[in-house]
Amino acid sequence: MPRVVDLEIEDLLRLVPTVVLEGPRGCGKTTSARQFATSEVSLDEIPNARRSAQVDPRSILDGDTPRLIDEWQLAPGIWNAVRRASDDRRRTGQFILTGSANPADDITRHSGAGRIGRVRLRPMSLFEQGVSDGSVSLRTIFDGTAPRAETPPRTLGEAAEWTVRGGFPQTLGMSVDDAQRFLVLYLDEISRVDIARVDGIARDPVRVRRLLRSLARNISTRATLRTLAQDADGGNLDPKTVTSYLSALERVFVADDVPAWSPRMRSKVALRSAPARQLVDPALACAMLRTGPERLLNDLESFGLLFESLVLRDLRVYAGPLRGWVGHYRDETGLEADAIVELGDGAWAAFEVKLGGERAIEHAATSLTKLAGRVDDAVRRRLAALAVVTATGGYAYQRPDGVSVIPLTTLGP
Repeated sequence: MPRVVDLEIEDLLRLVPTVVLEGPRGCGKTTSARQFATSEVSLDEIPNARRSAQVDPRSILDGDTPRLIDEWQLAPGIWNAVRRASDDRRRTGQFILTGSANPADDITRHSGAGRIGRVRLRPMSLFEQGVSDGSVSLRTIFDGTAPRAETPPRTLGEAAEWTVRGGFPQTLGMSVDDAQRFLVLYLDEISRVDIARVDGIARDPVRVRRLLRSLARNISTRATLRTLAQDADGGNLDPKTVTSYLSALERVFVADDVPAWSPRMRSKVALRSAPARQLVDPALACAMLRTGPERLLNDLESFGLLFESLVLRDLRVYAGPLRGWVGHYRDETGLEADAIVELGDGAWAAFEVKLGGERAIEHAATSLTKLAGRVDDAVRRRLAALAVVTATGGYAYQRPDGVSVIPLTTLGP
């Protein structure tokens, strides 16, 4: 199945010798890389190859190019070997490295600048799954085109199923119940095995799972380390330990916090700098909390936070080819925007996420226009769009106040 990230991989292979494709285990990195590779070696599946790579990393670099080296972090010495080979060959498109964990910082301390380009692969967006028709493109939003699209209206029940099933390729053909069971097993393995591979530090799998449950309960919030520690283990988990565990979960690409956006402001309003807590897919949070579609429909407040996480996942996927960055905004007055997409040239768009309903959309539109009026003039001139993303409704349109309303099932790259 085509992935949005394919465009980024193809682009980077023309620019640099080596492309590093990173993301959580099971999100489709190897399959995507194979669309471009002409030879490959898997360090995860072939023990002899891993041993050869550990003893003599350069020994596995020979082969038709681009050469795929799968799960390269299992033999971290490959980093410097690839870096040197990239210098020696002086040609683009030589290697594709895939990894489901970031090794310790000292492994990659030798810069890959000018030689290596990184691409993040996340679970599949609704557009990649075929749920969204992509008739409203994030690219055209930044081009200034007002959204105008019609698609069959969707129900909250359908949106709950998308949220619970998630975007991991293995779950797409499963029932919702089977997808949830699969993701529970997936997180158990992350807690027990994968998290220790990052830096060789043994961590208590029980406490890792407790922290994952705490992240799930606090998804799309600005929960502090102390809050997570209290929630995870009744105050028995030190915030410093939470920091260590969170770092490890980030290195295996499961924790995926959204950083704060800090523009220049007209007034002296203080901005909040805490990240918004996220997992790489809201279905992981549902799995940790044993939450199915029916339970979400009976708890719309929690459903709203998890749906926000779903929209953020998709916006991050769609922003990739634009080389965009996704953050969130909140100031001391409580004014906020769930997502800010900013491009390298400073152009930005602000999004609020709502399940639906005229009153909720009206409130979101008011907040977005207040935000636009609060930023510095130079920042405002770079504003591309204000939009409310909804779970239901069949029409994408622009309101008289300039705020767009976009069903998630119309949004695409």
